[in-house]
Amino acid sequence: MNLTELAYLAGWRAVRALPRPVAAAVFRAGADHTHRRGGGGAARLRANLRRVVGPEVSEAELDGLVRAGLRSYARYWMETFRLPTLSRARLLAEFRLEGQELLAADVAAGRGAIVALPHSGNYDMAGAWVAAMGWPIATVAERLKPEGIYQRFLAFRRGLGMEILPTHGGERPAFDVLVDRVNAGYVVPLLADRDLSARGVPVDFFGSATRMPPGPALLALRTGAPLYVASLWYEPEVACARIEGPLELPDPEQGPLDVRVRILAQRVADQLAAGVARNPQDWHMLQRMWLDQRATPNGAARPSPPTGQV
Repeated sequence: MNLTELAYLAGWRAVRALPRPVAAAVFRAGADHTHRRGGGGAARLRANLRRVVGPEVSEAELDGLVRAGLRSYARYWMETFRLPTLSRARLLAEFRLEGQELLAADVAAGRGAIVALPHSGNYDMAGAWVAAMGWPIATVAERLKPEGIYQRFLAFRRGLGMEILPTHGGERPAFDVLVDRVNAGYVVPLLADRDLSARGVPVDFFGSATRMPPGPALLALRTGAPLYVASLWYEPEVACARIEGPLELPDPEQGPLDVRVRILAQRVADQLAAGVARNPQDWHMLQRMWLDQRATPNGAARPSPPTGQV
């Protein structure tokens, strides 16, 4: 076990042992220290949020937004470390989904549903909430190094009731398994606002070019299942989410599959942008986002939890 893995393990154990107000104060203080110190992560978040809010927002206002964003990111980690200690009743009380009746109807009908998510709010809590509702849920997780950290996150998310597929290295391709799960009536959430591969679909996002994963669009077109787009944010006492949709799927007459994937991926991007714009302080994008942003040695920001996309 290396030092990074030991640090994560210590964090999981220590944060769970602290009363929530104490843990929250510690993480908030850490976020404020990061804001004062600056560095690659804070600088990248500032650059990304400037794209979201536009040039009309003053530097002072942007600085306040960056501080709020780092506090939100710290809250995500604090809550994630503590998630396994929550009872089902507390989990259902501390998370709110607007539009849950849509997913309930899809699950009841056995047709499954696909939900495209941003790196906002607490998407781990969202997945745990779906599982706590008794709905079958499957998603993917990026296989990160060291392997020990990946395995701990895998066990953590599976312990919350989610089926987790590796993005690569599984017995079957993750996409093929997800097709089966959607057809079996599962809820399939997929992080969709940042491409981690060379297969990303070009889209416009806040007026600039970037790439986003094709998985949500391709899965919807392959299965015909409803595709929703979620926005996630925090309120003082609860983590919140809202789903929009289902999105209209492009007709085959609009072009071959790759063209329809690009059309649908742009629709996803537009909905993601609307959600981020409503609550920019809760968008935890501390990495390079747009194609015209220069990669810098310190621009990769601080560690992120294993995310998933196909």
